[in-house]
Amino acid sequence: MCASPTVLVLTGLPGTGKSTLADGAARVLGAPSFSGDWLLGALAPHGVLTGLDRATYRRVYADLLGTLVTRQLLLGQSAVVDCLADDALLTRWRGLADDHGARLAVVECRCGDVDVHRRRIEGRKRGIPGWHEVDWAHVERMRAEFPPLTVEHLALDTAVGDAGAALARVLDYARGLSSGPAASGE
Repeated sequence: MCASPTVLVLTGLPGTGKSTLADGAARVLGAPSFSGDWLLGALAPHGVLTGLDRATYRRVYADLLGTLVTRQLLLGQSAVVDCLADDALLTRWRGLADDHGARLAVVECRCGDVDVHRRRIEGRKRGIPGWHEVDWAHVERMRAEFPPLTVEHLALDTAVGDAGAALARVLDYARGLSSGPAASGE
């Protein structure tokens, strides 16, 4: 990436391609990829998530990821994060990155074609141990809970173009070379 560490966050609704892009970016960059769903999948079988109210559940999710990011930054290393994030969390992580002399690069994945998005959800099998598959109703609930970002970010419609071109755009943006908009929209 850059001389200083970078935290690359790929966020967006389930089925928008964030995990695919996060894994691809992590491979290319040689940085670890931390996924919120994989962390929760490790906790769920132990019952620690059972009975949590939604606000506490979201804090646990964010704090687990934040701890892993902090550890990487303390080591002077970059990280890729695959998660659902809102403006408040990303503002917090921007402060964390600033405190460690790192850069925060946020990519919001979207799927502008509803039919493609729904087919992705209905046809995928992630196989995350301890974690459930999501359905379209779950995506709709998350859409209400996580409105589009307003913090600085790259908005990427994954229904357009191919995965290789999308990954190249993400990498260019993370390296600070993006020719596309780095704001709240396309």
